[in-house]
Amino acid sequence: MTPGTTFVYEGVTEKGTEHIEVYVTHDTKTILGVTCTAVRDTVTVDGELLEDTIDWYAQDTTGNVWYFGENSLEYEGGLVVSLEGSWTAGVEGAKPGIIMEAVPQVGDLYRQEFALGEAEDMAEVIGLNQSTSVPFGDYGNCLKTKDFSPLEPDVFEHKFYAQGVGQVQTVDTNTGQHLDLISILK
Repeated sequence: MTPGTTFVYEGVTEKGTEHIEVYVTHDTKTILGVTCTAVRDTVTVDGELLEDTIDWYAQDTTGNVWYFGENSLEYEGGLVVSLEGSWTAGVEGAKPGIIMEAVPQVGDLYRQEFALGEAEDMAEVIGLNQSTSVPFGDYGNCLKTKDFSPLEPDVFEHKFYAQGVGQVQTVDTNTGQHLDLISILK
């Protein structure tokens, strides 16, 4: 993720048209002695801001991308109503997780984040040569994961990642609704 890059996703959900912008900032934060890149993620539905989050990521020398926490603000009517889901590795027992393995293999299961009772997202690699089409392009040889959390046992998503691009699609396995990459701004 190159600083200054914005990934834009859109999809229609039961709430309305969801628009997500993921901006890789030039800012860093040191967490547990590791320099992490700050990534800002905003979510709007029908133009109304619902979430504004700063995530912290770092890549190790073998290529794994680690997730060190997030500061998540949830909005209603333009006002912050919750910080739910916020966590920082090293605080109150929270631990970093892997958001992307360097060499994923089908069947790999890993924690993406871990703050007991607050943030417990996990992923399982279920495919290495999957194909998908989104408004930004057609992609083959995609990594496909099944994402879930013990905190929401009935919610599952499939995510598709294209080499050299990153995440290109998220599909809710219960509803079939999806968020698609529509542009990359540099």
